Amino acid sequence: MTLCDWPSHLAERAQACRASHLWRHRNTRQPASRRRDFAGNDYLGLSRDPRLAEAMAKGARDYGTGARASHLVNGHLAVHEALEQRLAELTGRPRALLFSTGYMANLGVIQALCDPRTRVFQDRLNHASLLDGARLSGAVSRRFHHRDTADLERLLERSPARHPRLVVSDGVFSMDGDVADIPGLAATARRHAAWLMVDDAHGLGVLGERGDGCVGRAYGIDEVPVLVGTLGKALGTAGAFVAGSEALIEHLIQFARPYTYTTAQPPGVAAASLAALDLLAEEPERRERLHALIARFRTAAERLGLPLVASTTPIQPIVLGDNATTLAWASRLAERGIQVGAIREPTVPRGKARLRITLSAAHADDDLDALIDALAECRDTHAATGEDTAT
Repeated sequence: MTLCDWPSHLAERAQACRASHLWRHRNTRQPASRRRDFAGNDYLGLSRDPRLAEAMAKGARDYGTGARASHLVNGHLAVHEALEQRLAELTGRPRALLFSTGYMANLGVIQALCDPRTRVFQDRLNHASLLDGARLSGAVSRRFHHRDTADLERLLERSPARHPRLVVSDGVFSMDGDVADIPGLAATARRHAAWLMVDDAHGLGVLGERGDGCVGRAYGIDEVPVLVGTLGKALGTAGAFVAGSEALIEHLIQFARPYTYTTAQPPGVAAASLAALDLLAEEPERRERLHALIARFRTAAERLGLPLVASTTPIQPIVLGDNATTLAWASRLAERGIQVGAIREPTVPRGKARLRITLSAAHADDDLDALIDALAECRDTHAATGEDTAT
């Protein structure tokens, strides 16, 4: 009998991944890095704001660097309670509940709400955490075509009405930057007595009149009973939350394992998030600046003939199709001091590799000019070398 050789097994996996141009690398950034960052999710430029840093330091001085325990033991501090109340107010919900990360929030919600009797219906391009949550819950899961409520309707009609049903969608899709059809999803779910869950990680702080996202106060708990948001993107800190009814939040406190069995968020992070919410309300010019940059970038990219996705959010993908081409473009940009995401399968479907460019209110005009000039050089080099670009 041949025994499994783990080192050889790992080496084979690594070789296959490298041969397919799918091997991933970490980039270590220094505090004084001069690289132009078009890869992160700091949409409002808050992560380096000194007011947030001071709020975080004060929170640590007041409460300590860590919460010391889970929320249900003795780690739920006054600063956590204040943040939950502010997030509930921002989203127009009765209550909100903090989680340590967005991934944990999505796992926790779906695991707590669903079991093998439940039927879950997900957009095909949903974030991995939503898909993993359904798998871990043991629920029967179906995926409808991207932003296709007619396909969702068909799947719901075929589903036994006696089972609880949950419709799940990203708010802003993280790799495409397009926005879910919230009214269509809500109406379809309501017709079939299903609940709608929306993960608005990339919309919170960016969209909505008050920065309350693509759901926020525009759609109440009757239309979107389960709303998830994150703090580590537009708000510049870390962690996540779920907002909804009193009954939903109490249910999650009792049954969401990623909430129950982990140490509460560091109090300094919660304090910094409260400061970020203040700036979100007091400085709407950040959102205005961001949307002006988005419009300017799209005009320039369309003029260059780049294969853009239809997105009006800070996420502006350039779909090149081929893995090697995508890595080559990203490398050329890096040589010019510009960092972008080189996104390949399994994060996006095979044949849809792309540069994931993200814009921030912190970008200066010359940052955007440098990006556009570098993309023009990549386009010209591509035309000269005959790289295979799928549009």
